[in-house]
Amino acid sequence: MKNIIIAAFISLLSIGFAKAQIGQFPEMNVPDHTPMMNSTWEAIDKMMYKVTQEGNKKVYTPTYPPVLKALENKIVDLPGYLVPLNSGRNHSTFMLSVLPIMQCMFCGTNGIPPMVEIFMKDGTSVKFTEEPIKVKGKMKFNPEPLKGNAEIQIIDAVLIK
Repeated sequence: MKNIIIAAFISLLSIGFAKAQIGQFPEMNVPDHTPMMNSTWEAIDKMMYKVTQEGNKKVYTPTYPPVLKALENKIVDLPGYLVPLNSGRNHSTFMLSVLPIMQCMFCGTNGIPPMVEIFMKDGTSVKFTEEPIKVKGKMKFNPEPLKGNAEIQIIDAVLIK
């Protein structure tokens, strides 16, 4: 009982300290990075994995629910944050996430945010930015996702201003 009371006291003390710290530094204007969820992202987020065993190895095979399958080979608009796959300023292939890469340290607390691989239209690229972008392109399912690419891809993408 004594330990429970001590733990509760420490919890209340730390909450009060955290609130005091937030109020103490009003100039730290931390933006609220609201996820970029739309109906396309919601469909993407429904993708699941079938887990099978091959010898001592677990194999994760993506399964696409009907709402997501309906988007295959369709042109979609997708807002999100650019996650580079290679170093550099301009990117013609990258991942797009509903959360900014700077929030990655919080990954795992509520699961991994949905991401898709973006392939820009030939000859075009996107300059790296921490601000949200929006792309438009054809959604494809990668037939061999275990060979290193994302399960869901947007091909022939263009940047929407």
